[in-house]
Amino acid sequence: MRHLKDSYKHKGMRKQLVKEVASKGIRDERVLNALLKVPRHFFFDDIFDTHAYEDKAFPIGAGQTISQPYTVAFQTELLEIEPGDNILEIGTGSGYQGAILAEMGANVYTIEYQKTLFDKTRKFLPKLGYSLNFFYGDGSKGLPQHAPYDGIIVTAGAPSVPNELLKQLKVGGRLVIPVGGGRTQTMYKLTLHPNNKVMKKEYNQFRFVPLLGEKGWNK
Repeated sequence: MRHLKDSYKHKGMRKQLVKEVASKGIRDERVLNALLKVPRHFFFDDIFDTHAYEDKAFPIGAGQTISQPYTVAFQTELLEIEPGDNILEIGTGSGYQGAILAEMGANVYTIEYQKTLFDKTRKFLPKLGYSLNFFYGDGSKGLPQHAPYDGIIVTAGAPSVPNELLKQLKVGGRLVIPVGGGRTQTMYKLTLHPNNKVMKKEYNQFRFVPLLGEKGWNK
């Protein structure tokens, strides 16, 4: 059970969390402001309220987690979102990442593999005032019917970079995806240039749940 009340105490804890995330290297003020505006405790049952503003992941059911705030901020910063950008989120989960993207002015398409999470989040996010485009299905193959995208964010660890996702980017579009099958995954940012040239940058190690689907781990 959760009550959608954002108290001064919650706002104070959120402010401290944003300071902590900034101290770890997040520089984009728009990303930090989005974290400041979205009440993360709304995505937790009231009994777990105190965990909402710790910089760590937390279980949300169906074998999934709400990502660590620093990880959310890191991936979002790599996307380089501008207001009005069409962004595909692969792995709706709790909806927290999608809310951050929407708060930054993105037009968000989000797809979830787990039906229970899809049903729950599709009903919940509009209550917070966030209007996303929700889809249920295999996000490992993207969402080609609404491509091309300015950015694609994958919120689960993939065995490799699916070519299907690169094909759904606009020229200049960015794909942010964690890749690897061990305890941690390497974060990649791939940018599509003219003539289908792809520039790839490699970043730190992060820990994600596995990406499920045809191009994920359960082939």
